[in-house]
Amino acid sequence: MAVHRSLRATLTALPLTALLGLAPASSAVAEPPGIPTPGTAKSQLAELTVAPEGSMDGYSRDRFPHWSAHPDNCNTREEVLKRDGDGVQVGTDCYPTAGSWFSPYDGATWQQPSDVDIDHVVPLAAAWRSGAADWTDDRREQFANDLDGPQLIAVTDNVNQSKGDQTPDEWMPPEAGYHCTYAAMWIATKHKWQLTVSDAEKSSLESTLSGC
Repeated sequence: MAVHRSLRATLTALPLTALLGLAPASSAVAEPPGIPTPGTAKSQLAELTVAPEGSMDGYSRDRFPHWSAHPDNCNTREEVLKRDGDGVQVGTDCYPTAGSWFSPYDGATWQQPSDVDIDHVVPLAAAWRSGAADWTDDRREQFANDLDGPQLIAVTDNVNQSKGDQTPDEWMPPEAGYHCTYAAMWIATKHKWQLTVSDAEKSSLESTLSGC
């Protein structure tokens, strides 16, 4: 009898997922990894080389092979949709069949993955103008598919399209409360990949961080 009571107590204490033999659901991560604190971002910004932006000569998005395939049958875009979404379910081809996505750039939430773009925080063209023109295509592919730093994030598609290839002195997210985070992501990406910043870009980033 004592053994039965002990077993019943143990089973009661277990989560439902364990009782059903299911893996516990993981919490959605709404932001990319590696976002520095404002203080760290200021230090990283001070370490960046200041230089005028280069030309767009020779630029093409094809020089940055993106949405590379991953071993789990997903490409990089689908990996970010899974990471940044809530309740995301995918089919055998890894395309989401359910879920929702909160866009911190504008505060909107979407239920259709077609309404969501994966933003390159530092746009590919902006990277080209600040040093990536001298990289190999392999390095540019690594940059365009960087899941280890704060370079890729799921956001509202038309907000991402309005950004284009603009730098922070030209464009910031419509949601003012996200400016500090956006500046930190931008700086961390440029710092990781040793890209340069222009005078106007650095001044804008310093101004943003001063209010964080």
